[in-house]
Amino acid sequence: MGAKTCIELVPIFSSLTFDEMMEVASITVSRKYKKGEMVFLQGQMEKKLYVVHKGRVKITRISSSGKEQVIRILGPGDFMGELSLFNNEPYANNAEAIEDTTVCIIDGDKLKDIMAKYPAIAFKVLEELSHRLKRAENLIENLGVKDVESRIAEMLLELADDEGNITLTVRKGDLASHLGMSQETLSRKLSYFQDKGWIELKGHKNIKILDKESLEGLI
Repeated sequence: MGAKTCIELVPIFSSLTFDEMMEVASITVSRKYKKGEMVFLQGQMEKKLYVVHKGRVKITRISSSGKEQVIRILGPGDFMGELSLFNNEPYANNAEAIEDTTVCIIDGDKLKDIMAKYPAIAFKVLEELSHRLKRAENLIENLGVKDVESRIAEMLLELADDEGNITLTVRKGDLASHLGMSQETLSRKLSYFQDKGWIELKGHKNIKILDKESLEGLI
């Protein structure tokens, strides 16, 4: 796999010319991770930008009480570790491959030099950081203000396609953690939604929304 192929997936590099992409590719290495393997650990000190090329990575944070909070799930084209480019602090989160995954790893110090030459990259990174900050603020608001049923309803509506079909791509435990509840609570509420006729559960991964208006009324 060429590093350029990985870089082409990432929106922050989309405005680069071929030669500029090759310059980034020259400071990029590829590494494969097995399902369950850690890409990096909370507290680790590194200046690297990690780009998911294939597979998916779970970003989590462990609280002082030992509870895991799922921050987000990354797929092909998404990147992580960007804060290490701008400060000397250790990683605040863990990154775990939740399926066999290939990651492109870009040298942070050398990337900063390239950013100085091509400011558009830096602006794209800042744009992505602002989007993540907004999502984090929304998550904090949801956890503090909205009840369990509201959070689940909003999640279902966000994941559904135009026909109301949902295919879960992560474990229910990880999804529940992201929503700030136990897996048992999530399962119980989904069963309740089905009993109300709002959704239909199809196995462990698939859900069909039957009554969108009732779900919207919970938000």
